[in-house]
Amino acid sequence: MPTEQLDTCERRPRLEIEPGTYSTIYAVGDVHGCLEPLLALEETIRDDASLREGRKLIVMLGDYVDRGPQSAAVLYHLNATPPAGFDRICLRGNHDDAFLDYLEGDPAGDWFLDHGAENTLRSYGVDLEAHGAFTASNFALRQSVRAAVPPAHVEFLQSMPVLVTVGPEVFVHAGIRPGRPLDEQVDDDLLWIRRSFIDLGPGLPVRVFHGHTPMREAFVGPGRVSLDTHCYKSGRLTAARLAKGEVEILSVG
Repeated sequence: MPTEQLDTCERRPRLEIEPGTYSTIYAVGDVHGCLEPLLALEETIRDDASLREGRKLIVMLGDYVDRGPQSAAVLYHLNATPPAGFDRICLRGNHDDAFLDYLEGDPAGDWFLDHGAENTLRSYGVDLEAHGAFTASNFALRQSVRAAVPPAHVEFLQSMPVLVTVGPEVFVHAGIRPGRPLDEQVDDDLLWIRRSFIDLGPGLPVRVFHGHTPMREAFVGPGRVSLDTHCYKSGRLTAARLAKGEVEILSVG
């Protein structure tokens, strides 16, 4: 199984996997509370993997909550046993990070309430109308949310790494700062970067599998593979299969 790198700057966890550990890796784009497409894509991945030998890994690229209707169910599902025959790593997305910040009382979590949080909280059974203003300063609302979210979900969010490397293959939610060595990448870029990475690419001899930036169709290029196909709007959830250095796209919806 992956081993966590030493992290001396209070950074979120990062993982490094020895090349050759897995014959096939499936990277899955942003789910955003869309359980049914996730289950359908997992079935497609299982069918595809049944034709392939060796160990297999699913890397979820983050953003499991907000926007869509079933954030709680998505986290319940991902925190359970992965599909038979697979290992699974769930990376942290910026929405997941903001949700955790809100639960922990960090001011950075204020962003969470303005970006699709209503659906997340309703999925946990929180009665938003009963708690007054939908604001970060509403302590009663925050306490109700904390009571509704199982401790196992908080622990799951806390455990999520922000970066996985397999040799020259990099898996991350948003992207990397172009040209900056991987061991010098900061968490905020891994979770939030967009324009400079999309415009310039990694600027390193790596290939980055990422979500975060919605696109109508998946993009496969020499430096990056983009997999956020706006599932909560389009109904389409997308994965990339990486095997022997080759990438193929799998999609449902």
